[in-house]
This record gives sequence, C-alpha cells and structure tokens, in this order.
Amino acid sequence: MSTTIDVRSSDQALTLYQELRARGSSNYDQLTAELGLSGHEARSCWAELNQLGLVTDPSRDEAAAVAVIDPEVALLRMLAQEQRDIRERQQRAEDRYAAIEDLAARYMRGGAATQCEIEIEVLTSRRRIQQTLEDLSDTAKNEIASMHPGALPTGEFLEQGLERDRRLLASGVRVRAVYQQRFAAVPALAGFFRRQVELGVEVRLAPVVPLNMILSDRRFALLPIDPDNHEAGAVLARGSALVRSYLALYEYCWHTSADYGHAKQRRGDGRLTEQQHAAIRMLAAGMKDEKIARSLGISLRTLSRLMSEVLQELGTTSRFEAGVRAARLGWLD
Repeated sequence: MSTTIDVRSSDQALTLYQELRARGSSNYDQLTAELGLSGHEARSCWAELNQLGLVTDPSRDEAAAVAVIDPEVALLRMLAQEQRDIRERQQRAEDRYAAIEDLAARYMRGGAATQCEIEIEVLTSRRRIQQTLEDLSDTAKNEIASMHPGALPTGEFLEQGLERDRRLLASGVRVRAVYQQRFAAVPALAGFFRRQVELGVEVRLAPVVPLNMILSDRRFALLPIDPDNHEAGAVLARGSALVRSYLALYEYCWHTSADYGHAKQRRGDGRLTEQQHAAIRMLAAGMKDEKIARSLGISLRTLSRLMSEVLQELGTTSRFEAGVRAARLGWLD
C-alpha cells in the first residue's frame, strides 16, 4: 500500500530507529519522550516504522518494549508478502475471468438470443426503458440506427443526445437517425439535426415515420408496444432472426427519406411534395383519414386540403382515380 510520508517525519523516524537499534529494546513512549517528540510526531514515526516492518510490538501497552527488526529481514518479509499478494490477485483475476466466461456463455441475454434466435422482453417501467436505451448505446460495437416520429424534448435532453453520439462515433460506431420532416421547421430541432450532421451522424428526414425504433448492431431492437400509446411501454427484441424484420422496415424508411438539408418539395415537374407523396401512398394502402392525419402530424382539415391539391395536381376528381393515376405514373414506387 502506498502512503505519502512527511519528510520531517521520515528524518525523525530514522533517528528514532537508530536509537532503538543502539539500545536493543526500549519502551517506545519513554524513548520518544526522551527525544522530545510530541504525541503526534511519535504516532507518525510509529506508523512509518511499522509500515516498513522495522518494529514490532504485539501488545502495544505502555510497559512493553519495542522489538527492532533488521532492515534486510524487513525487506525480505515485504517481498514475500508482495509475492503472496500477487498470487492472490492472479487467483482473483482467474476466478473473475472464469465467471465472465460463464456469464457470457450461460446467462447473458445476448448469448441466449444467439442460441435461440428470438427473445422478447416487455418493458413497462420508464426507468427500465431508459436503462435499456443506455445499455444499447454503451454496448454498441458497429451501428446504432434510430427513427423518431414525434418531436424530441429540447434543452438538456438534446445535449445529452449529442454527447452520446459523440462517444459512439469516437469509438467507430456508425450512427443513423430518421426524423419526421416537419420538425426541421422547429429552430431548436433544426439546430440539433445540424449539430448531429457536423459530428458525423447520418441524418435523414421523412414525411412519414411509422414508429419509434432503436436498432443496435442488427441484434437488438427497441420499439413501442403500441405506437399510438407511448405509456403502454416498450418491447426489447433480441436475436438477428427477429431483428432482421425490423431492420428491413428501417431500411425502407431510410432509403425513402432525404438527407437532412436536401428534403426539397417537388412540384411543377409532375411530382408531388414529400407530404403529398406520403399521403397518396397511405391512401393507396387503404389507411383511414384519421390514421393518415395522425401519421403526418396534421389535422383532418389540413389533410382534406392536401388531398384536394393532390387531385388537382393529378387532374382527377376522386381519390380512387388519383391512386390509379399515381400508380401508373410510378409515383408510388
């Protein structure tokens, strides 16, 4: 054990030790009084000599004589003790490594997912969900991919997110994120997206983001139990066999979105705006107006106006005709 010793105390301890060796044995308290040492100095000297193994006084009562140890003997004893400590540390390390191997092979959920291919855990506690998010971030080795249909909290939450992205990127992890396009109009979020891009995060914007999702190393997926009810909790899926399905959905959203800063509205050349394009696709998929409006983050009244613009753009008088014409033009591909 390493201890810092006052220089003056060391000089006094050396003088005291030499006097003890010259006398053969002596009462410690009596000797320190004769040498004019204060109580504090006497205790400090004793601590140093005892630490170096140069004195021994098992009883340490007032009448006991202090036995002085030869420096060479003290050195040999200290080396022997150090060797014993090293062997104990080695044994502890071996035991710990054996426990780690056992944990990884038999107990760790990631290992279980590899063996059984699929494992699902339902998370209903907000704290458990937050801990899982942190775990996915801390253990990612290759990639973290996320998509967010709703607005993110601002302030400290965004700063924490940037710091997390910085750590991941510094460790060589690829970071991707898809956000709802309309949030680029929010100054705080637009600034956050821009800072992410500056760090090296790959950011894309989409007119429709179906649900919250976090993917880690293509082996873990965290998504909501009910996309329409955030209070219902989350599901953690483990195992590449199951996560591949979620990854396919993510890649579809990724490739149909636009890089941040390049999400332009496309009109006047026979194309729809991004929002109109999303609406006509959902309409063609048979979704109800309420669901389409909720997915786009707009009101039913705004959706009605948007669909009127689509009909006008396509030169049709009904939604059915609009869907057919959009499909023929390849706008739904």
